[in-house]
Amino acid sequence: QLQASGGGLVQAGGSLRLSCTISGFTFDDDFAIGWFRQAPGKEREGISSFSNSDQSTTYADSVKGRFTISAASAENTVFLQMNSLRVEDTARYYCALAGAGWGILPLEEFEYEHWGQGTQVTVSS
Repeated sequence: QLQASGGGLVQAGGSLRLSCTISGFTFDDDFAIGWFRQAPGKEREGISSFSNSDQSTTYADSVKGRFTISAASAENTVFLQMNSLRVEDTARYYCALAGAGWGILPLEEFEYEHWGQGTQVTVSS
């Protein structure tokens, strides 16, 4: 199971940190965590991923340089630090888990078998 949290309302230019708490897997396992978002009327977009297999990270161009993904093994949690937020970042954010950390397309949702319920991020102008 995955539990996403940390969303909220923030002004443009502000920051939020999202958390994805993992149960059923530990950091001794091979997996990848992806963050996705979906705005009303738009397709779901993969924005960042973390591979527990090789500690690699991936970012979509839309968030590169503003968002940072990290992991805290002791907390079984993966974070998404979001800085310099823009109105266009408004969306529901989901974390997802792929049961393999190698050889996947990290921002493609079909790679991920387990999904959390999402957390809403709203950025006001």
